[in-house]
Amino acid sequence: MDRDLWCHEIVLAADAASARRARSFVTRQLVDHRLAYLVDEVRLVASELATNAVVHAATEFTVVLEGEVTSVLLTVRDGSSGSLPRLNIAPATAASGRGLHIVDVVSQEWGVGDPEGAPTSVWARFGRRPAPAT
Repeated sequence: MDRDLWCHEIVLAADAASARRARSFVTRQLVDHRLAYLVDEVRLVASELATNAVVHAATEFTVVLEGEVTSVLLTVRDGSSGSLPRLNIAPATAASGRGLHIVDVVSQEWGVGDPEGAPTSVWARFGRRPAPAT
């Protein structure tokens, strides 16, 4: 398992502007840590998971971004006590229902659950490029 090099988090309200705030948060952290090459993928997944938290949990939620030696871990924790998120195949005519499929395609790996005991937690991992030789 990777060890954390850095960790940042933000707590967001269950409102329509929170997906944008989550995207801005991960972009800023990745750029600050010289990981701009991960911005597109992590922003997309952060947006999907934040939207899921707003729509399905309707509670405030926490976005956590952790830099590890070989990867970056994004976790979204909300206060929902309902059923856990699961990957579904949405019909081609559906207007929604593809969020976790996007997470599955874009991230290196993802899952549901949280060792800290948050009611609902979805995480996604993204591989880092090896550091250049000095």
